[in-house]
Amino acid sequence: MNLSDAELERYARHIVLREIGGGGQVRLKAARVLVIGAGGIGSPAIEYLAAAGIGTLGAIDDDQVSLSNLQRQTLYATTDLDRPKVEAARARVAALNPEVTFTGFGQRIDARNADALIAAFHPDVVLDGCDNFATRLAVADACLRHRVPLVSAAVSEFEGQLGVFRGWEADKPCYRCFVGHDPERPGISCAEQGVLGALTGVMGSLAALEAIRAVAPFGEDPAGKLLLVDALAFRFRALTLPKDPGCPVCG
Repeated sequence: MNLSDAELERYARHIVLREIGGGGQVRLKAARVLVIGAGGIGSPAIEYLAAAGIGTLGAIDDDQVSLSNLQRQTLYATTDLDRPKVEAARARVAALNPEVTFTGFGQRIDARNADALIAAFHPDVVLDGCDNFATRLAVADACLRHRVPLVSAAVSEFEGQLGVFRGWEADKPCYRCFVGHDPERPGISCAEQGVLGALTGVMGSLAALEAIRAVAPFGEDPAGKLLLVDALAFRFRALTLPKDPGCPVCG
């Protein structure tokens, strides 16, 4: 796979980076990244993954654009109101980077279809930015079974968290090592709690960065660590996540 003259110019700022270079950009062009949820986190992630030249980009979301989304979901415009998010996302990606192939799945992903959807798309990495805990578990379990790296990001009010999970590796935790195993854990939506719009942009951008790193490795491996962002305290912290030897999923 080669880069055209137009691609060499488009991605010039990547290519001059010693850690990425032309070889890394070719990897990005050949990569397949699946985004779960085209909302507050998925919105900036899709934009930056498309801009970065991910060759095949997918998104799963069954929602439509509403006015309250526009405070944080910058992928969409007022003219997209009531339009399925995956359709609006497809148009935005095409306008941003016609070199990228975008596939939208206008359905909800859950424990019943997660394996089939991930197997059908065959991603190199999955980026999960959904706002439902049961869905997160279903996606994480499917990624573990298919041995697909999982980039998981979440936000709540003024706080964010980000982790990369490859639980099939002997020294790396899976998502359940981190959150436990209760599928009935109650979830509180951002409609109830509120969320700082710009923080979803930060976390979505960081998640896109980690998806790019998973495809074209650079720097330190983030798997087995958790990044915590506290916008009230102006603080970023990184914690080590141990693998749970008693984990029924990966232990």
